[in-house]
Amino acid sequence: MTVVEPRLTLERRLLKERPIVIALDEVGRGALAGPVAVGATVVDARGARRRVPPGLRDSKLVPEHKRAAVAARAASWVQASAVGWASSAEIDEVGIIRALGLAALRAIADLRAHGVIAEDAIVLLDGNHDYVTSAGGAGLTVRPVIKADRDCASAAAASVIAKVARDALMTRLHDDLPVYGWARNKGYASPDHRDAIHVHGLSEHHRASWSFAVPLF
Repeated sequence: MTVVEPRLTLERRLLKERPIVIALDEVGRGALAGPVAVGATVVDARGARRRVPPGLRDSKLVPEHKRAAVAARAASWVQASAVGWASSAEIDEVGIIRALGLAALRAIADLRAHGVIAEDAIVLLDGNHDYVTSAGGAGLTVRPVIKADRDCASAAAASVIAKVARDALMTRLHDDLPVYGWARNKGYASPDHRDAIHVHGLSEHHRASWSFAVPLF
């Protein structure tokens, strides 16, 4: 399989329209347990002239043992970065799409706290659905782009930063509830995770509104 190296072609084009690009990508959407995370990175015209960090890819294409180093290089390369979260309880309450929007807006709020003016940006959103505006992101210019995390370096950076942060969280949760194997499966539907749910039921970190057909603790 040919691995596509992300570039800055689209970002440079968007930066002719606005002074900054904020790229967003989500991690954990399909998990059975744990929060969903949205990574956010900021690139300006100066940053878009810098070389893309070595090894930067969509987080799914970066080997696990290399992700932390790639994420650190990505965070140093962009002008700013943040990760926003929505909990499993929020996913149960409002649904996964709305929760993605909440996590994205929290990541953008973190950027704002560090001086980023989001209204000056084009928000480059990986995917084909604008869950940011529908969650209350009025005043933001959002451009959904399919496979942005594969093709666009800023979105790949957001992806790997969010992936490393979420994996670290799931590993910490594993220490409290090791029966689910979250250090290995990170909350996704692996056979060992499903077996543990069948035996032990759901924890407080599981998305209880999803179809498990097993009782809560």
